[in-house]
Amino acid sequence: MYFEQFYLTCLAHASYMIGSEGEAAVVDPQRDVDIYLKAAEEQHLKIRHIFETHLHADFVSGHKELAARTGATIYIGAEAKATFPHSALRDGDEVLVGATRVRALVTPGHTPEGMCFVVTQENSSALHAVLTGDTLFIGDVGRPDLSPTHTPQQLAGLLYDSLHNKLLSLPDATKVYPAHGAGSLCGRAMRSEKSSTIGTERLTNYALQIPNRDEFIRQLTTNLPARPGYFAEDAEINRSGAAALDKLAPLEALSPKEVQQRLQQNAWVLDVRPGGDFAAAHVPGSINIALSGQFASWAGAILGVHSNPILVGENGQQIEEARMRMARVGIEEVQGYLDGGVAEWKKAGLPILSTRQISVQDLRGQAGGANGPCILDVRREGEWQAGHIATAKWHALDAFPKALPQIDTERAVAVHCKSGYRSMIACSLLERAGQRNAINVIGGFDAWHNAGLPEVAESPALTTK
Repeated sequence: MYFEQFYLTCLAHASYMIGSEGEAAVVDPQRDVDIYLKAAEEQHLKIRHIFETHLHADFVSGHKELAARTGATIYIGAEAKATFPHSALRDGDEVLVGATRVRALVTPGHTPEGMCFVVTQENSSALHAVLTGDTLFIGDVGRPDLSPTHTPQQLAGLLYDSLHNKLLSLPDATKVYPAHGAGSLCGRAMRSEKSSTIGTERLTNYALQIPNRDEFIRQLTTNLPARPGYFAEDAEINRSGAAALDKLAPLEALSPKEVQQRLQQNAWVLDVRPGGDFAAAHVPGSINIALSGQFASWAGAILGVHSNPILVGENGQQIEEARMRMARVGIEEVQGYLDGGVAEWKKAGLPILSTRQISVQDLRGQAGGANGPCILDVRREGEWQAGHIATAKWHALDAFPKALPQIDTERAVAVHCKSGYRSMIACSLLERAGQRNAINVIGGFDAWHNAGLPEVAESPALTTK
């Protein structure tokens, strides 16, 4: 049997291909599907089956395009109420992929239609693996607040039942392959490993150590991270199936004057260059989300699916990469790109902004003074609780646009995250809101901690093991 994991770092998303006797199945495909077609060709396989563990909320699936290009059947849980051509699966249904058997387990909890897939060889009683989607992660379980029809408490109860009645009944040696890894907003405490076993998760996963159903519900619904607005929209796109990527309109090259005019009409201008380049010189009012990090997730969370941005990059390759990554989260409409980038903007004699940066040592020296900057921490809650600067204020980047009215735009503000990626996004949002003295902390809290500077910790509201 051929089995391969495809890991998309930008979205912390794992998809899979299973192959046997000339046939292949793809599980939870990403939007751009050429990687599966190439792998199938290399392995001399024909893609005949496409499995979805649920209606994904954090990315747009490529299931419809992949089916159109291969003739494969799409399988999804009956509760998904999918409107594209598909085969609806119920608990215990089985599909043969060559000599490999894929058995469906109905595992609601992350979403009402959630499923896992148990993979075995046709002539063997030994389980090879279980593909757990967003039900069970490595070190975590799926968040239970993504349904318009169920409360988080209802979903958390269903998740507890799915874990204990279905997944934990599998042998300890069963390999676990989830749909996401560390960094995904579909959970909150995932480890960095890309796979595990049922036995390892039984012993080490904090959620599986919670002693009873009521306590599980309480812990899983306490202090949930902010849910990005685009999640609900992506789930609906996946319910009907997204258009093929080659249907996207070509990008328009915009002159500096055209970009300036659209900025005056409150257009979003998205600069995808590295944070240091943005800090040195950028278009006033532009937002920096660098391609080097989890670009697509932050673009979806900060801008939204219908933001229709203008792109700024160093070259055409960056622009095309940004376009692809945004399409993966459903941002399909893009006004165009700044022709010639920031260099052309400068040539046109238009205003340029720079963002001041500061070392943690200088921040330490200035923070105590009467004229020192306010310190703003934009990490997530668990990071803040584990350790933070005593005088810092906390506004997680996940919900930062809503927090902007609460932030004093007159006083200088030094922004930090873990290492500097998210803080530059926050600085650019502050600048767009009128803050003219936003300062990015170089190296973030990691640099502060590594320098041995004072920090405090808080007792977390959610106990994890």
